[in-house]
Amino acid sequence: MAKAQKSRASKAAYISPNQLELVGFESPFTKNLDPTNRWVRLSKQIPWDKIANVYQRQLNNSITGAGGINPRVAIGAIFIKHICDLSDREAVQQIQENVFMQYFIGYSSFSYEPVFDPSLFVDLRKRFGADQINEINETIMGLVSEEMMDKKEEAHKNVSTDDVDSGELKESTEQTGQEITSDSYQIDMDVSINPADPPANKGELIVDATACPQDISYPTDLNLLNDAREQSEKLIDILYLKIKLVNEEKLKPRTYREIARKEYLKVAQKKHKTNKEIRHALRKQLCYLNRNIKYIHQLLKYFVAIPLRDKEYKYLLVIQTLYEQQKFMYDNRVHSVEHRIVSIHQPHVRPIVRGKTNAYVEFGAKIQMSIMNGITFLEDLSWDAFNEGARLISTVENYKRRFGYYPQKVFADKIYCTRNNRAKLKALNIILVAKPLGRPSLAVDNHIRPGERNPIEGKFGQAKTAYGMNRIKARLQDTSESWIASIVLVLNLIKLIGRASLCLLVKLYENYKILKAYILKTLSKTPQDKWVGWVT
Repeated sequence: MAKAQKSRASKAAYISPNQLELVGFESPFTKNLDPTNRWVRLSKQIPWDKIANVYQRQLNNSITGAGGINPRVAIGAIFIKHICDLSDREAVQQIQENVFMQYFIGYSSFSYEPVFDPSLFVDLRKRFGADQINEINETIMGLVSEEMMDKKEEAHKNVSTDDVDSGELKESTEQTGQEITSDSYQIDMDVSINPADPPANKGELIVDATACPQDISYPTDLNLLNDAREQSEKLIDILYLKIKLVNEEKLKPRTYREIARKEYLKVAQKKHKTNKEIRHALRKQLCYLNRNIKYIHQLLKYFVAIPLRDKEYKYLLVIQTLYEQQKFMYDNRVHSVEHRIVSIHQPHVRPIVRGKTNAYVEFGAKIQMSIMNGITFLEDLSWDAFNEGARLISTVENYKRRFGYYPQKVFADKIYCTRNNRAKLKALNIILVAKPLGRPSLAVDNHIRPGERNPIEGKFGQAKTAYGMNRIKARLQDTSESWIASIVLVLNLIKLIGRASLCLLVKLYENYKILKAYILKTLSKTPQDKWVGWVT
């Protein structure tokens, strides 16, 4: 049977978005796209040039090697996939059918061809790890503050270019009690400080942690041992076929796979199982697996080098570690062990004890997120459980690295409020809005209210409900980390779409104040003072 040929990815040269015009986008239906469409608006908000540099640094083939896929096509496809919560195949089909999505990824005209093969998403996730996605996140969100600074400077320039005298304008505004500034309307990222003085604390930081469950079946000891036994039987078949090519008289080891399968199903298919039945079934599966592992090592002695592929050799290491862990728990009658494997196909996944009502234990990565001035950042990602309280100060330092100053307030859960963290935050002149130590008093100034931490809980709900963070479908460790970081980036992209309208309103209001001040200045020179009161 002929092997299916994969369609090659587009290798069109990267074009800066400054050269793309909305009117020039040609489609089979019309030559004008709706400028209010979310993909059109979002394409104007993303700094594609800076993101393309991050992408091209990962390729490292600027001198040698074939030309790669267009950076905007690759990154834009990842954005579309996670914003719409689509599978890899569905994302490619949606881009192929949607003219606005094709404009978003940088196409100059509508195309009926798929952008690339869906399997390329795996390579893109490997290429874009969590660190690269976080760098893109900070690049996009850092542009927001730059735009607000530029808008403020343009507002002040417009005052001088309209022949409005600054002294007379100040006098006219003093009569009405108004000031021509946009500090109260801009997003809280603007700060003017003296370089000689330390920056003053400003803004609020909300921090919390959650788990991102992987798309795996619920792991039970009996199911894990059965999966490991079946995988060991596959390895025995592979090694025996390689030996048989040289020595046809070699007998195949007896694995008793049919009997082992029946013993497993006899207990696994029971609706109600007693502890004695489960323990008896575990002992049998441990014996079958131990025999198979010994056979594998005996077969490996026939080879000078290990004749297994990387994936097969990884399975061998995993099932050996799993056997040791299950044997330890069986002998000691315990149900926990350090670095416990819960999936032989994804051995990096660990159980995370959450203590929630619907899910006491979740299996996946544990992350710590923060909200800074309305922007969401992925602070920590670990496959092993960690104490959130030990990572609060590093999150505060990340706040200063991004914005140039420490936060004025920190909203955190009870687990963050250790004595050590309280002392360090107090030394940095940061207010910890949380339950104070000691007996509860009637009047507490900095007691946290239930609604003050709602923003970060809302982000968790939005990410898990709308964008699939409650079921990470990537199978590799690095691709799963990239999947999680991409969802965090999508949260900010959605906010960026709404912020574009907010910036437009702020700009209109600034122009209104400038026009009002100009009219006041003009009318104050005329004897018709009654018009001045009408304008104010």
